[in-house]
Amino acid sequence: MSQVDERDVETRQRLLAAATRLFAESGFNAVTVRDICTRANANVAAVNYHFNGKVGLYEDVMRSAISIMQATTEEARREGAGRPPQEQLRFYVRVFITRVVAGGGDTWIHQLMMREMADPTPALDLVIEAVIRPRLGYLAGIVAGVVGCAADDPRVLPCVFSVNAQCLALLNHKGAARVNPAFAMNATGIEAMVEHITRFSLAGIEAIGAA
Repeated sequence: MSQVDERDVETRQRLLAAATRLFAESGFNAVTVRDICTRANANVAAVNYHFNGKVGLYEDVMRSAISIMQATTEEARREGAGRPPQEQLRFYVRVFITRVVAGGGDTWIHQLMMREMADPTPALDLVIEAVIRPRLGYLAGIVAGVVGCAADDPRVLPCVFSVNAQCLALLNHKGAARVNPAFAMNATGIEAMVEHITRFSLAGIEAIGAA
């Protein structure tokens, strides 16, 4: 690789890193090309050169986020493969909390998704189809297995949202830990929370299934 090519690769990586942070912090509409290039120490023409504009750069950032989120879902599937639905639920919760909540390095994804949900761009449709529907579909299969019904049974979807909401609530655990140290996501706290969410959810799902 020539020195020119190496510089191009380095510039592209700096732009992606800067854009990732800025889009996560402020959202697509609030960030300008100049903001990104200033943060990346790059010429303002570099975004057009490497990504065909701000939209193309945002799509690259979103594709990176989608890839990581898909890997989380696939890990949950692998961990739960061949197990009873009750155990599948436990592994789903554990993988989500360990990778998403306590993972540390990927917290930008949650920030980015919150910005995207609050002020949607066309990229949201890709996130829904590539990540959200498959993940909730997998969780629906687990819930249906616990209840003993089809995945499209009307009792299933509310339970899916309830389980998912408990996991998502932990994404704000840093503030919650100030309220009570029990919410701290250290090794002990993670396992205790996994067990609680699993038992609490199973009790609710089984009660709804029996109603």
